[in-house]
Amino acid sequence: MTAVMAAVISAEEPPNGFSADRTRLSSGGDERGRRGSAVAETPTLLRVLTLRRHWQVYETFCLRFEATAHSIADAENDSRLRGLSVSKRQFERWYGGAVKTRPYPDQCRVLEAMFGVGVDLLLAPAPAASWAAPASDPPLVVPPPRPTPVLLSTEQAAVLPAGDPFSTETRFDAGTTELERQVAMAARRALRFTAMAEGSTIGPETLGQIHDEVRRLTVAYPKLALPTLLGDLVEVQDLTFRLLERGRVKPLQARELYLLAGITSGMLAKASHDLGNPSAAMMQARTAFVCADNADHEAMRAWVRSLQSLISYWAGRPAEAADYASLGQSVAGNVRGTTSVWLACLSARAHALIGDAEATRTAIQQVEDARATVEPDDLDAFGGIMTFPAPRQLYYVAEATVHLGEDSALAESRSEAAVTAYQNASEDEWAFGDQAGAQTDLALARIARGEVEGAVEAVRPVLDLPIEQRNFGITSSAQRVHAALQAAGRRSSGTATDLREEIEAFTATPTSVLVR
Repeated sequence: MTAVMAAVISAEEPPNGFSADRTRLSSGGDERGRRGSAVAETPTLLRVLTLRRHWQVYETFCLRFEATAHSIADAENDSRLRGLSVSKRQFERWYGGAVKTRPYPDQCRVLEAMFGVGVDLLLAPAPAASWAAPASDPPLVVPPPRPTPVLLSTEQAAVLPAGDPFSTETRFDAGTTELERQVAMAARRALRFTAMAEGSTIGPETLGQIHDEVRRLTVAYPKLALPTLLGDLVEVQDLTFRLLERGRVKPLQARELYLLAGITSGMLAKASHDLGNPSAAMMQARTAFVCADNADHEAMRAWVRSLQSLISYWAGRPAEAADYASLGQSVAGNVRGTTSVWLACLSARAHALIGDAEATRTAIQQVEDARATVEPDDLDAFGGIMTFPAPRQLYYVAEATVHLGEDSALAESRSEAAVTAYQNASEDEWAFGDQAGAQTDLALARIARGEVEGAVEAVRPVLDLPIEQRNFGITSSAQRVHAALQAAGRRSSGTATDLREEIEAFTATPTSVLVR
């Protein structure tokens, strides 16, 4: 399986994601140099053109390179070019400007065909004029009033921000440079070795390392694109399963290990869902529930039922989604963590899609009641995907109101509140998928009010997302906007037609095309 490496950073360069101030459109990024970055402060022309074409992820660039090489081979009857590719390390050198000699002649031919520019110019510092497009074109460089989390390729990402998404402090756990990737690989190897070296029983060091790794992944999941995390998730799940299968675990250690295995399986269930495979998602979720049962962890059981409700909801089975939410509430018992809020939100959303107004309003009231009595538990302590922050609550309630369709003004108001909450969210609360969902809900609310131009403005940041972030939930949300635009009275609108065409192009290349 090929994992596309990407990172969310405090961006000075948002080529694809949400705009720099999270409220207005942006098609470019600030290429001003980052201290300590592996990338030269003055970018090469190849880097600038690669960003413009959204090819900065290695796998995307490699596909373009190989396709171009194949085309040249056919056109010039040169069989040597068939199968010509570029290594990840070589791409990093080209992209980062760390090139001391010209590429091999055949590579030069392909690069020149890809970009329509001589290779010497491509690898030279970009002329100042190329940094900004003409006034009629969206600018490539948009100096942001403040940085914001966006997705960039790992090869060129700076380190993750500390504290909050607007911080410029440096963190060294992002795995974004060559040295950091080597450190991360060594850490995973050390984890495997520790598990082996502690012998017949699991020692505290192994359990502590697995706990730390699971927590890292739970925090990263809402912020990073799935291809970045998938390999690590599979590896940690495999390790926990192998340790449990040995059967030489002390009872207390077994409970914690089952909990960690359940959390990892839950994230892989979410990953399967994000790739548009609800069958695999449910299989992983059932495994997570078995692990929660073996851990005798009441809150984890409720969390898995929440996850199953989410999977069913996006699979187009709202009645099943409502049933899973009800099951979760029945097993929640004395759970006072934020999972109780998530269950009520899921119930509201599912009943709204069914069209049960009374049940939806009851569930929304349950949401408020649950939030008022929340006492963070050990799942909330993991953070990230294991907790349910206030902005996400606003998003779910807004979506339920949009689906209910009774009050378009209220739906727009609640959607705007959710969008604003994500624009102002702390690092711990922010999630690119949920912000995208809030944006599409706002678009739907505006379409219901006949404000197609406003809908275009609302959904624009979503359509600017790179392929790595186009998970199943996001593309499904975009398709709902497309369906709403198909409603009578809007089919002939030029603006509506243009937006539908953009959505069709956007949904044609989801994240799943990158993970093979």
